[in-house]
Amino acid sequence: MSILGLSIVELVIIGVCALGAQVVGGLAGYGTGLLMPLVLVPILGPQAIVPVISLSAILTNLTRMLVFREHLDIGKAALISAFAIPSTLLGAHFYSLLSSRGAATVIGSMLIVIVPLRRFLAHRKFKLGTPGGAVAGIVYGLLTGGTTGVGVVLISVLMAMGLSGLQIVATDALTSVVLGIAKTGVFLNAGMLPPKLILVALLIGIMATPGTLTAKWLARRFDARLHDTMIEAAILVGGAMLIWRALQS
Repeated sequence: MSILGLSIVELVIIGVCALGAQVVGGLAGYGTGLLMPLVLVPILGPQAIVPVISLSAILTNLTRMLVFREHLDIGKAALISAFAIPSTLLGAHFYSLLSSRGAATVIGSMLIVIVPLRRFLAHRKFKLGTPGGAVAGIVYGLLTGGTTGVGVVLISVLMAMGLSGLQIVATDALTSVVLGIAKTGVFLNAGMLPPKLILVALLIGIMATPGTLTAKWLARRFDARLHDTMIEAAILVGGAMLIWRALQS
């Protein structure tokens, strides 16, 4: 039995993995866009990943924003979004022109680069004011428009602008909703979100509520360093696998 070309087993696998990714994302503010490609690429192919994650991000981040709404910094979210939207549209347009092999290479490379980049940004503990936040928004928009799993960059930007803890999670979520809408519009216009992919995105989005609520419960009980190590290991292995598959095709 299948639904829009997807077997029940595939849908169950996507749903279970999406639940786990939402728990991770609710704890750290990022992680969903890094982990889900490892599951989705073998099922959907690399070219479908950014459109699916973009649409699902609207739902997942909306849930996260509502759950942690008391920690939201609307001003900083508005600043970054305003400067990120144009470059997000540009990045999404370029992504829509890539072949499957090119998409796999871009996503795999970004997954690998993001691990040392995250550590570098955390080590430098750099600070950003309003002008710096605007420039960072432009750069982040270009990255997030054309790939997935770069949420750690936005997290680092928000930390540099003085936010911490659940302020980061909530503000990141609002910014991601806005940019997710922008990206999804480009992919819909390019015909890159057929019913099959919309179904997958909705399934990932449905997992946001239980996943985020679980993350909220775990927030005071989880070892953050262990969490980061596990994510980084999965990212490096998954990124290398995507590049290897692209080179073999």
